[in-house]
Amino acid sequence: MIPRYKPKPQSPKFKRHRPTEPNISILDAMDDPRLFRHHFRDVRTWSAWRVFLAALFGLPLDADQLGVFQECTGRDGPDPNGYREADLVIGRRGGKSFVLALIAVFLATIRTWTQYLAPGERATIMVIAADRKQARTILRYCKGLLSETPMLKPLIGGERAEAIDLKNRVTIEVHTASFRSTRGYTMIAALCDEAAFWRSDESANPDVEILNALRPGLASIPDGLLLVASSPYARKGALWTAYRKHYGTESPVLVWQAATRTMNPSIAQAIIDEAYEADPASAAAEYGAQFRGDVETYVNLEVVQACISLGVFERPPSTKFNYRAFTDPSGGSSDSFTLGIAHDELDAVVLDCLREVRPPFSPESVVAEFSQTLKSYGISRVIGDRYAGEWPREQFRKHGISYELSARTKSDLYRDALPLLNSRRVQLLDDAKLTRQLIGLERRTARGGRDSIDHAPGAHDDVANAAAGALLAAYGASKARIRMFAMHSGTVPPNGRLPPTVELDPATCRPIEPAAARIRWVKVDASIQRAKAP
Repeated sequence: MIPRYKPKPQSPKFKRHRPTEPNISILDAMDDPRLFRHHFRDVRTWSAWRVFLAALFGLPLDADQLGVFQECTGRDGPDPNGYREADLVIGRRGGKSFVLALIAVFLATIRTWTQYLAPGERATIMVIAADRKQARTILRYCKGLLSETPMLKPLIGGERAEAIDLKNRVTIEVHTASFRSTRGYTMIAALCDEAAFWRSDESANPDVEILNALRPGLASIPDGLLLVASSPYARKGALWTAYRKHYGTESPVLVWQAATRTMNPSIAQAIIDEAYEADPASAAAEYGAQFRGDVETYVNLEVVQACISLGVFERPPSTKFNYRAFTDPSGGSSDSFTLGIAHDELDAVVLDCLREVRPPFSPESVVAEFSQTLKSYGISRVIGDRYAGEWPREQFRKHGISYELSARTKSDLYRDALPLLNSRRVQLLDDAKLTRQLIGLERRTARGGRDSIDHAPGAHDDVANAAAGALLAAYGASKARIRMFAMHSGTVPPNGRLPPTVELDPATCRPIEPAAARIRWVKVDASIQRAKAP
């Protein structure tokens, strides 16, 4: 007889009411030829997933299964009553999308939820991904499990492009990663796919905001299930927070971490070995399910907020200042076309204007609009990157604006702007998108040790790029005017224009008094110095 794992009594702190149990468990449904058996041809390749499902739904484990559980969770044993929330940190091609679909169909068809619904109300199983294209992958799995199972096919009441309506008042529906679109539902389960890669222009932390919006919708139904499944990425965000807080500890939230071949042994080891040889850091995350240590946050939210002029969304032109501008062009189909304008003062570099035109748009029309904005600030020269070769220079030239290529790459712009942010030497506009894009930037270390700074996969940085370029253009102009000569005065006028014979300290941008002592450094031969020593 195979020894069975006997879990310890559950702590009263985590004890919860469970609804009426279904007639069969999810593992029974996987083994039943009338249900899902024909979808699992080689049962051995699904053994690790069976352990996860048994732990999730509070089913007993044998000794071998307990070993797998301990290896993937860092815990001594599972909660005998299962879990209402679980985070899966799984390598790519591990099978997580199909298992999420299996759980969705099982909950939608085997269990009964009508006793928790008001008249006319439908229960929802929500599938959430970075975009609808990714979410529809799980929806297609759900359609296949339902339509190819004769016992379940009669339950299908209607199919839409982004939803399946069942006759038992349950709907399986896909959603994009937005905390706004996930509110107002009564949910049986929320299945979040690739949450480590969610990006949004609505929030600086979209994964955290979305999960916070989902939990109230799951609270009204006992055993409402929240599953977050993803390949790991950087050490930030909701998945990393859950892993750090709940992995290897007794907790009501189950965190399951496993490499690709642990969950799907059918993946060839040679493919994984080749990936590790090409890029070890990337492969460790993609296939080894390890959070990347070579990707770090560019700047903290608190640093950016300290530089924001609250309530100032744009500063009007003034004849007292000399303005500089930077633009990030776009062809009008995918990325935004952005413009930043800034000027320097004695104690700070000030961002005055940010313009963004989101696609789709006519690039020629945007150039004409931006040229008028530049002229209103007295600017006849704009700096930009090498996008599209000669095209930006030709278009701006038509409107009397000279377009100069930036000597810095985008990564160099962010690198050089960071000291100004950390020292609060810049004054930013109160622009939510600028804030989100700045704190969403990531610093990556290549195999050769060189750092690069760019937006995260699937994100954008058009506004941040224009702002950083404009700030550095203005800061560079101020450094070029450090030495100025005319008649001497002991004070600096309010208009910021230095009196002659006053020299600025490059480190502080403050006047150096003419009578200040100067130190002259002389190179001394070390052998002569030793000879003169007593």
